[in-house]
Amino acid sequence: MTTPTIGFIGLGKMGRGMAGRLIRAGYAVSGCDPDPAGRREARKAGVTIAPTLSALLKALPRPRIVWIMVPAGSAAESATIPLAALLRPGDTVIDGGNSYYRDSIARHRLLKRRGIAFLDVGTSGGPRGEKEGYCLMAGGEEKAFVRVEPVLKALAAREGLAWVGPPGSGHFVKMIHNGIEYGMLEAYAEGFEILAAAKEFRLDLGEIARLWNRGSVVRSWLLELAAGVLAKDPGLNRVCGYVEDSGEGRWTIAEAVARDIPAPIITLALLQRLRSRQDDPFAARLIAALRNAFGGHKVRQKSEGRSQKSKVK
Repeated sequence: MTTPTIGFIGLGKMGRGMAGRLIRAGYAVSGCDPDPAGRREARKAGVTIAPTLSALLKALPRPRIVWIMVPAGSAAESATIPLAALLRPGDTVIDGGNSYYRDSIARHRLLKRRGIAFLDVGTSGGPRGEKEGYCLMAGGEEKAFVRVEPVLKALAAREGLAWVGPPGSGHFVKMIHNGIEYGMLEAYAEGFEILAAAKEFRLDLGEIARLWNRGSVVRSWLLELAAGVLAKDPGLNRVCGYVEDSGEGRWTIAEAVARDIPAPIITLALLQRLRSRQDDPFAARLIAALRNAFGGHKVRQKSEGRSQKSKVK
């Protein structure tokens, strides 16, 4: 019996980790990526590197399984469109990235017209997933899910795989998962900032994070990570407080508005990320100027520096 081979488009940290886990489970993996460093590291992990997409598809036994692990948007679109022309009926495409669920529904329809199955599989677990397994939220036609279920089980953590519904549902569930993550991160950040401000207690924040993960109702993997980060750098002096967002929070909030669902925590968490990218924001300067205009409240001048506290009257 020949070793089943899975094709991977995208060999970044997540793609390489998933490929490595599949290889250890007995699969062969052939992959392609435009980044030389990604290809080099993937080759070390046992991935057979294909120079082109056509070469990759020729290396796969039919019916072929091609896993796309690239950023949402144009990268995912650029990976999917050529597959529609090159694959054959009976093949399966899996998008394991964070694509917008409506895009995934459209890609399912495009591929289905050509007899190609499409699964949108929300993937959580980060780089640790290579060792511990991933949480996989699969959307698509159930018969397509059943065909590739052994591959998904090889990637998943124990009880970390579910078919959640029809096309688009896997990425929809992952979108909401990431929206919840925004709120959790913001709550932890605010709580630990208050702890850090209580200088009189000389609190060990890393130790508190570790403690809260032992039986506390706020324990989580994120708190485990916080314990490690704060133990290494208690004041986070080596980190710039500029927080990116990759789109899922915005999509979650837009979905909440479209469905008349109040989601204030996730919304505020996203807005806090936007605020983190501003240096001396115009809005805050206007508020300070207006307080001075209507009440004579002190305005801190630029030369005073941002570290000084302004007087509140």
